[in-house]
Order: sequence, then C-alpha cells, then structure tokens
Amino acid sequence: MTTRRDFLRAAGGIGAAGLGAWSDLNRIAAAASLGSPKALGEDYRALVCVFLFGGNDGNNMVVPTSTTEYQQYASGRTGALALSRASLLPINVANTPGRTFGLHGSMAGLQGLFNQGKAAVVANVGPLLAPTTRTQFRDRSVPLPNDLYSHSDQQAQWQSSISDGAPRTGWGGRLGDLMKTANGANQGSTLISASGNNLFEVGTTLSSFKVSPDSTFGLDFYRAEGTDPMSKAINAMLVTPSVNLFEGAWNDVIARALENQRLLASALEAAPPFTTVFPQSTLGSQMQMIARLISVRQALGLKRQVFFCSLGGFDTHGDEQLGRQAELLEELSAALTALYNASVELDFADVLTSFTSSDFNRTFPSNGRGSDHAWGNHHWVVGGAVRGGSIYGQFPTLVKGGPDDTGSGGLWIPTTSVDQYAATLASWFGAGAELYTIFPNLGRFGAANVGFMA
Repeated sequence: MTTRRDFLRAAGGIGAAGLGAWSDLNRIAAAASLGSPKALGEDYRALVCVFLFGGNDGNNMVVPTSTTEYQQYASGRTGALALSRASLLPINVANTPGRTFGLHGSMAGLQGLFNQGKAAVVANVGPLLAPTTRTQFRDRSVPLPNDLYSHSDQQAQWQSSISDGAPRTGWGGRLGDLMKTANGANQGSTLISASGNNLFEVGTTLSSFKVSPDSTFGLDFYRAEGTDPMSKAINAMLVTPSVNLFEGAWNDVIARALENQRLLASALEAAPPFTTVFPQSTLGSQMQMIARLISVRQALGLKRQVFFCSLGGFDTHGDEQLGRQAELLEELSAALTALYNASVELDFADVLTSFTSSDFNRTFPSNGRGSDHAWGNHHWVVGGAVRGGSIYGQFPTLVKGGPDDTGSGGLWIPTTSVDQYAATLASWFGAGAELYTIFPNLGRFGAANVGFMA
C-alpha cells in the first residue's frame, strides 16, 4: 500500500502551500478571448523577478565606451577579462551627456529594447543598511549588511530587502500580503513561481504557487477514474477516514490540489494564442509560462500578481568566464525580449514590468580565469511603463582603490540600495504608505523612488 510519505516522494515533494494556493479557480475554465487592457480600463499590474543565481558580472554587462573611461576599464580588468570596445553593442543613453556606454555583445535583444525606450539600467545597486562611502566602509562608522560576499546571505538580502537579520519573508511576499485583497476570491494566485521555492515570494499570509515551465504539473499523472497504481492509491487515501487532524488536513490539501490542477490546465488550454517565439531555454520556458498565465488574468479577476523565475550558473570563479557569461547573457536577453514582445502582442506591455536581481557583482580584476564575489551591481528593468533609454543611479568609477572601491580589490560599494530599487517597483505596483512596512530600512535613504518607473 502506498503511504503518504511514498506519495509525496513520488510527486516530487510538493509543499502544502503550493498545492493549495489556487483556490476557487472555476472561473478559469471559462476563460475567453481577452480584450485590450487600455480599452477595458483594466487595473492590473504584474512584476516579474528574474534572479540570476551565482552573481552576475555586471562589469562586463554594461561598459563605458568614452575614451578615458574605457581605458580605465580595459587596464583594470586584468586577466584577459576586458571586452574589446568593438565587441560592445552601443546604447543611446538619454541622461549621461558626454558619456557613452555599450552592452555585452550577446545582448542584442536588450540593446533594442533600451534604444526603444522600453528598458533601463539601474547602476551599482546592492544591499545597504545606510548610505555608505568608502571612508565610512573602511572605518565602519555606519552599519553594514551581514555576511557580505556570501552567496546564500546575499541572495536572501536581495530577495527580502532585510540585511541586518535572518529574514523570514521576502519583499515580493510582503508586497503580495498587502495587495492581495485586490484579487478578491483568488488571493492565492497573487504570487506565482516558475522556478520552484524562493524566499522572495514568502509572505506572512501568502506563499507562492509553483508551476512548471513545461506546462506539466506535479500531479498530472493522476486520473480520477484511473486504474494505475498511483491513481488508485491516491483515491484510496482520499476516502480513508482520518484518525487525526494532520491526516484530515493533508487529505483536504491533496483534494484541492487535484481539482486546482485540473482547472489550471483547462484554463491554459483556453488561453489566447500568441505568435511570439520564445527561446528554447530554461529561462525562455519560464517566461513563456508567465506570459500564458498573465493572459488568463481576467478570467481569474486578478488585479495584482508577482512572478519569480531564475537563471543559474553565474558563479564564475574558475570557469572560462568570458564564454560562460556570453551564453548566459544571451539567454537572459532573448528571454526578456520575448516576454516583452509577447506582452505587446497580447496588449499588456504597459502593465507588466520585469526586473533582474543577483547575489552580487564580481570583482573587477580577474583571479586568473574568472572573478570572485563582490558587491554593487547593475540591473535591468523592462516594460512598457519603464522610463527607458536611461541609466539610473550612479555608475561607479572603474578604478581599483578608487572612490567606489571597498579597498583595492575592485568591489564597488553600492550607491543605490536594494530598498530603493525595490520600493520604486513596489510604488508602481500600487504600494503607497505601505512601502515603509514592506521595506523597514527604506527611511534611512533620502530618495525612496529612483525614478525609472512612469
């Protein structure tokens, strides 16, 4: 006889929060063709967090190309990490008079969106507890984030916007908690992950619903009338009288999950078709699923959604960093561009904003073949509501031991905090005075809004 433990192991360890998240989905099954959000006066907003696990090397993602700054870059990126000026893709930056910049040669899609005004770069962002100068860092005259340069700690700080303690919730989850009432009966669909468990979408009252990017779900093997061993075992467990509250609750969660899965699959079958081609990649598949889920938002009566997806492999200590990062940035650029193009095709570009996050930047000089853990990094924001074509924040001086370096190792001290970056996105999403609840340290920084959202 299949035990509950055996079943959970076979089903991939699906968590109760994820199984029960899609409540009251019957309206999805009747999903119809969607109209224009503008024509319908639709009040909808979606945020898509794209987490780049391992620490993306922002120093080679956005590069200054004016003569003096490029020479600083080329001479400082020791160990053959410097990209040739000819390989960089020029971008038309509206707010840096006298300075020019280029993107990594693998990012043609984002180059196009930036030059169309649909994407922006936010420079030198990272966890901070207070505005911090080089002098203040060196003499420790201001509080500093815990465990700088640690993968797990910096991932947690980026996803939670809490840098002085062990976070139990993420800023996306807290934002969802405060905005969930806009979604009426379907509050459980506020937070959706196409990349498994994550701290970013853990709230106090909500957790993310996990979906598979390949359109299959953890319980898709089950058939109510099935004669296969797993279906029969599940049916037997569902009708077995419960001897304690835990067993009863477990049965209830599984029953809801089975029905929710059926309804979600039905909804996606009825989703409006689109012709945008997504790259056949890990991130491309996640983005395609997110586009399909947003396309059935009206059938759910949704007003606010936060999505999570991710791409790994950026921890390039001993890898051949130039080649590996080129592959990853090409995947990132193509997937973000495809999601934006699909949002235009389905007419929700103005209500969808994607943004990147990562553990940290990498050291400016090489360690031989790659580079090591650093701090402040550059990030992308993409969408129809983005004030694109500009670089926001303060781009660092690319000089070891310079004014933005922690010491002499080429680790840039952030000049824009994660709190400010995230609060700008949350404000566009609809948060007002709640910003200081979602981001407890926001009041320590002068500007709560960096200005990259319309």
